[in-house]
Amino acid sequence: MSALETTLKDICILRLSALGDVCNLVPAVRALQRRYPQARITWVIGRAEHSLLTGLSGVEFIVFDKRTGLAGMRAVWRQLKGRRFDVLLHMQVALRASLLSLGIKAKRRIGFDRARSRDGQHWFVNEQLPDSSEGHVIEGFFDFMRLLGVNDCRLQWDIPVPESAEQQRHRWVEGDYWIISPCSSDRAFNYRNWTTAGYAALIDYARDRYGLKAVLTGGGSDQEQALVRDLVVQCQSPVINTLGQTDLKTLLALIRDAAVVMAPDSGPVHMAAAMGTAPLGLYATSNPQRTGPVVGQQYVVNKYPEAVAQCLGKPLDQVRWGQRVRDPKAMALIQIDDVKARLDAIMASPQSVSEQD
Repeated sequence: MSALETTLKDICILRLSALGDVCNLVPAVRALQRRYPQARITWVIGRAEHSLLTGLSGVEFIVFDKRTGLAGMRAVWRQLKGRRFDVLLHMQVALRASLLSLGIKAKRRIGFDRARSRDGQHWFVNEQLPDSSEGHVIEGFFDFMRLLGVNDCRLQWDIPVPESAEQQRHRWVEGDYWIISPCSSDRAFNYRNWTTAGYAALIDYARDRYGLKAVLTGGGSDQEQALVRDLVVQCQSPVINTLGQTDLKTLLALIRDAAVVMAPDSGPVHMAAAMGTAPLGLYATSNPQRTGPVVGQQYVVNKYPEAVAQCLGKPLDQVRWGQRVRDPKAMALIQIDDVKARLDAIMASPQSVSEQD
């Protein structure tokens, strides 16, 4: 281990988004804190992501609001004026993040290896991770820590939930319930959402067989609101609709106390893993071995290999690691019986996800 690694005192992490990714980064930050308990850790983070992680012990947050563009970058730079870090962990490959990094002064500027890098990130760093072509997203984050001499990479989150969120959670629902977050982010060619008929069938099944109330979560986008309107019509069971009506801390509390969280490849799957709740992830357009929940993978419905074969016309071993399937037909490969089987397995298990893993 180098002399520098034994004297790290001031560390900057640059990771702005997204909700699932910042959840996955927290265990790496905890590992860093265990290795360097006296170090000052500053995390430059996005606005929404900060609202999820605010109060995280031992971390100073600098918030960047991407809606403000260059003015927002300058605001971050002003807050960091006069500071020079021992190391900058540049953990987001987007060009916006790299431009933001120009105002962060550090002796060492570490970025991803060429295989995992994009948008010219290598021009903004002076070190890169060792090559690693495959692995879960969280392993990429731990690779940064290993480069700093961190060996204890156990999973630990401890994301705080304030009393105000606890109170709001109990106002929404009491008794046994599960979370359905039906929509992923509304981006072009995303195609991660399952069928409305599928969600409706599972809501009725969970109510009839397990007595679980259905709590719908998500944002207030037109896409989400339209899907939920259709979903409510197709369900025989009543649902509790919280879309656009909870902050992220309240959502975290709801997820923590739920029996199950069902969602496509999106933030709530990773929030569930962080809170020890079974994540019933629905995956076809992305590889859950890379972007699925880091714990509870046995409960994921994985139709990614079939989607690669049918939509891309290739076997799994002939596509690059992390290849997306951008085809609107892919998620229809997930059958209702596939999801029922995962729900049954979760409900049959007496242990929490954290105890199992």
